[in-house]
Amino acid sequence: MIAVIDIGKTNVKLQIADSNNQLVTSFVRKNAVISGKLFPHADITGIWSWLLDALKNYEQVGDITAIMTITHGATAALVNPELSGDGLVLPVLDYEYAGISGCNDFYAGLRPDFNETFSPDLPAGLNLGRQLYWLQQNFPRDFAKARYILMYAQYWGWLFTRHAAGEVTSLGCHTDLWAPETKRYSSLIARCEWHNLMPPIKSAWESLGDITAEMASTTGLPKSCKVYVGVHDSNASYARYLLALGQPTSSFTVVSTGTWCVLMQNHGDLAALTNSRDTLANCDIFGEPVNCARFMGGREYELICQRLGGSVGDRIDRESIGTVLKNSWMVTPDFSGGNGPFGGLSPVINCPQPTSVAASVATLYYALMIDQRLSDLHSSGSIFIEGAILGNPTLCQLVAQLRPDQPVYLSTDKTGTVQGGIMLTNIGEASTLTPAAELCQSGGFEGLNGYKMRWEALISAQVQASL
Repeated sequence: MIAVIDIGKTNVKLQIADSNNQLVTSFVRKNAVISGKLFPHADITGIWSWLLDALKNYEQVGDITAIMTITHGATAALVNPELSGDGLVLPVLDYEYAGISGCNDFYAGLRPDFNETFSPDLPAGLNLGRQLYWLQQNFPRDFAKARYILMYAQYWGWLFTRHAAGEVTSLGCHTDLWAPETKRYSSLIARCEWHNLMPPIKSAWESLGDITAEMASTTGLPKSCKVYVGVHDSNASYARYLLALGQPTSSFTVVSTGTWCVLMQNHGDLAALTNSRDTLANCDIFGEPVNCARFMGGREYELICQRLGGSVGDRIDRESIGTVLKNSWMVTPDFSGGNGPFGGLSPVINCPQPTSVAASVATLYYALMIDQRLSDLHSSGSIFIEGAILGNPTLCQLVAQLRPDQPVYLSTDKTGTVQGGIMLTNIGEASTLTPAAELCQSGGFEGLNGYKMRWEALISAQVQASL
């Protein structure tokens, strides 16, 4: 059996799969940021205690032979192996902490050019290099005690094995630390003198090592339980198609959804990316650059619903979508605090407040943003949708209607990130495992094209006003 630890920004999941790669059980907890005395930080103690208890109390824990770690990006741990417990010399900084912006002017003189890292200048701590620089400048004594800078997925692997490694999907995720074209650390590492803190790089599917004797005793896992190096979450979703479709010559785009909506396109033109509008290059599991576009889809959806007096659980049907379209009730970006293609704009709210169709307004917003991001990537070929928005089939149908020249497919297992992680534990067999997906039919909603044009006109007016 395989245990997949999936640490997202909103939820933490422990998923157990059998020898046929089928999920047999799942444990979930909320992931909350701790305010902390120094700065807001990840709840490492709470997550770790929960994980160990979940494993210990799982009746078939002795049958788990492998662990794969999957986490969100823009997060790293400063570790000293000589320290007991979690090994941290400082708490794991929350990437949404805007307090680090005080170092922006100094950091701007250090960070590499976009054409080296393909990492745009992002708000708060979404550029991991900015986080590390801020920690180094504000807590120099603690920072100096660190022996490793571990990307988040590899940190959780380290807790199980006490073996350190780096990995390209997390290093190449808008960190400023990696140069995708040369497949090397960026010039920032040398400028900040972090070379000695970077552990050897391994592939996501390689073994990090067996669990420690202490972990075996604490959890009941077999002593021979192998821990894999681990992977960034959106890249796990993308890897399913990269592996199963054999890195095809035809283009496709994976839309991975959760707190973030990350669009990843194979065979993209890096020259088309710009240091604005939240387009960037991530790295796939083989270290190859992948054109990406992002926005904070899940977070914005929730905030729009709240702002309009509704909730994410409100019913969405054809009638409510039709009402929104007929009345041109809409909202425009930005609800995420500076992310996405229109980050920093003040939202326009052109609908009643409160309204009984808040979730439908948010659904149309989300679909239009996905369409915008696909256009920003010059996306062609098939579109594969993964993750949270599969629970909103109307949203998916709207995307299909907005992209009439591209077939839109929906993952049928709804656990794309986890399935991608499982495939990495069997990478030699992955090319024979085609992801389960079904064609999504167009929504056929009357008035959608006109609604889109009015939405774009409102955004254009906002952009012009901000110049």
